[in-house]
Amino acid sequence: MELTEKKFKMPGNIRRRKLVNSVMIILCVIAGIITILPLLYIFFYTTKSGITSLNLDFFINMPKPVGEEGGGMANAIVGSIILIGIGSLIGIPVGVMSGIYISEYSKNITAFIIKFVTDILSGIPSIIIGIFAYGLIVINMQRFSALAGGFALGILMIPTITKVTEEMLKLVPQSIREASLALGVSRWKTVLRIALTTASSGIITGILLAIARAAGETAPLLFTAFGNSFWQTEIDQPIAALPLQIFAYAISPYEDWHRQAWAGAFVLILLVFVINLIVRFVTRNKFSGNQ
Repeated sequence: MELTEKKFKMPGNIRRRKLVNSVMIILCVIAGIITILPLLYIFFYTTKSGITSLNLDFFINMPKPVGEEGGGMANAIVGSIILIGIGSLIGIPVGVMSGIYISEYSKNITAFIIKFVTDILSGIPSIIIGIFAYGLIVINMQRFSALAGGFALGILMIPTITKVTEEMLKLVPQSIREASLALGVSRWKTVLRIALTTASSGIITGILLAIARAAGETAPLLFTAFGNSFWQTEIDQPIAALPLQIFAYAISPYEDWHRQAWAGAFVLILLVFVINLIVRFVTRNKFSGNQ
């Protein structure tokens, strides 16, 4: 005991520990800066390049033909909203119900299979999902459509929503479920009205993050929605989308289209940024309420 106390009182040992601590802190700070700098550069460069081309016409006008300056991406903005809406109608119910099943019936072989498939799905490149939707819907319908694009985005949303729902339900104390069951409430009502309500803020956070991811996807839409230069709101027809329009304008040789592509990229980043702010707000309120 005396030797141990003497060892910790040695000035050299204390200095060495402080040195190691300082070095590790510096390394962590450097790693954080290396991580943040590319993101900041992308954000500020896109903002600088896009905000100068952003005006009211961008939001209310249609794309202009080649050779005519001006125009906007109104059809692409509305198309993105439609695609995200279709994707949400598919991804949110399936993701939430899958997460509930995995959490509440974790020892069931079906729950194991669902979890395994979800883990695989989360690692599949989005372009593969697009090809799958192309083979399943586009070929059978014999045309590109908003329905196929929304289906692809919905599939991409499922893994995120499923995982978040599962984790949030696991955080709900088991005692709450047991108290509800002891009062004679059926298991499915306990899950829906007690556990799901308690975990609702976290689940909403996961849903918003999944929507933010789907909003910026381009690859699956190339095989499904395809894009459209005209105003189109019917879900069985090809439809424009902001990521598709940005991609088409970015690879074109026209300077005016390049400026509009930067403006579209800025709007897309702003949309994702706003969604993340909402997520932070919801999460903060959840933790504040718990305290």
